[in-house]
Amino acid sequence: MTVKLDQLDRKILRELQRDASQSLDEIARTVGSSKTPVWNRIRKMREGGVIKRQTVLLEAEALGLEACFFVLIRTSEHDAAWQQRFLEALRDRPEVQEAHRLAGEIDYILKVVVANARAYDAFYQALISEVKVHNVTALLSMEELKSGEGLPL
Repeated sequence: MTVKLDQLDRKILRELQRDASQSLDEIARTVGSSKTPVWNRIRKMREGGVIKRQTVLLEAEALGLEACFFVLIRTSEHDAAWQQRFLEALRDRPEVQEAHRLAGEIDYILKVVVANARAYDAFYQALISEVKVHNVTALLSMEELKSGEGLPL
């Protein structure tokens, strides 16, 4: 189901991306509307799949998760059974924050957040014990310059 979005819908979405804990009154005031129409639009966007879920953003370093690795994976396996095992291995690991299948020389890229290099190695050893990969390159992020916490609306 495709949901048609107008400028007011986009303003509401920008506010929700900025801080979803705001009250309906605060959002309505910011976007120049009233509470009931804002609620109806949010409900419609949830039902239409535009809004997937609401969650909170945690500060990784405050929780002792100080290392972010971008893991580049090349595989010689491309059959459906391997892909299913790989997907299951990723789903079972909360340290995998993002996973993307790529076009080009690298097959997959993962964003992995862990406490330190030793924790990354434990992740790596567990992953390669479950699925066969041809080549793995891990790149340590030295500093996060920008985080994609919201879509451009």
